[in-house]
Amino acid sequence: MNIKEATFFKEFLRVAEDGYRKGWHERNGGNLSYRIADEEIEAVRECLGPDTEYLPIGNTVPGLAGEYFLVTGTGRYMRNVALDPDHNIAVIRIDEKGEDYSIVWGLVSGGRPTSELPTHLANHELRKKVSGGTNRVIYHAHATNAIALTFVLPMDEKTFTHELWEMATEDPVVFPEGIGVVPWIVPGSKEIADATVELMKKYRVVVWMHHGLFVCGDSFDEAFGLMETVEKAAEICVKVRSMGGKRQTITDPGFRQLAKDFNITLNEDFLDK
Repeated sequence: MNIKEATFFKEFLRVAEDGYRKGWHERNGGNLSYRIADEEIEAVRECLGPDTEYLPIGNTVPGLAGEYFLVTGTGRYMRNVALDPDHNIAVIRIDEKGEDYSIVWGLVSGGRPTSELPTHLANHELRKKVSGGTNRVIYHAHATNAIALTFVLPMDEKTFTHELWEMATEDPVVFPEGIGVVPWIVPGSKEIADATVELMKKYRVVVWMHHGLFVCGDSFDEAFGLMETVEKAAEICVKVRSMGGKRQTITDPGFRQLAKDFNITLNEDFLDK
């Protein structure tokens, strides 16, 4: 099968295009990665080149040894991913020690995977373990309103989560465990990778202060939908604050009733006892 006809490939392009149209990917901002299933790799293997040249990941991920990923390229624009995938994204293979990667498809004019590759792979390794292997998508975007709130809200996880839960009835249903908060750290570093991994043990979405959102999901729809829901909550919050603030809101008893009726487990640490 031609890799461009594969469902996972088409869905990858759709997320890149949809995220750009949302305004989350100015210039070369944001990145996306997908852990390709074994049967998907076998279906497109004829399109892949040899894994002859390996480069250091910048992190060690033994839990991903031998795995293949579809990733955006560093310095590449999301607006160009669907238009010209050959030059803007790549399939990479992780070596048997989880220390190096090799490009086996894509980036035909040269280049490397996203500068956030160490963070993506570290979190793929974690989420593969905690999800029993079902989690396959990691997505980072510069969601405008979520970034704006990191300048005005107290940046503790309880406050940030509770404020966004209040913005729409669906919010605690979509991210009942809450939102992790990473303080400002230089992007692409091992430090931001380690800080994000620690929070991804508990959350599927974290906010990087003054930078953006970082989410995971079992599917492209799940990851994109999570990003979209958190960003819409942030947009409502920005509008509410611009109109003078809340006069009424959803209460904690209301959240508990919602959790009961929808059969979800809310993070009680973020509610008043």
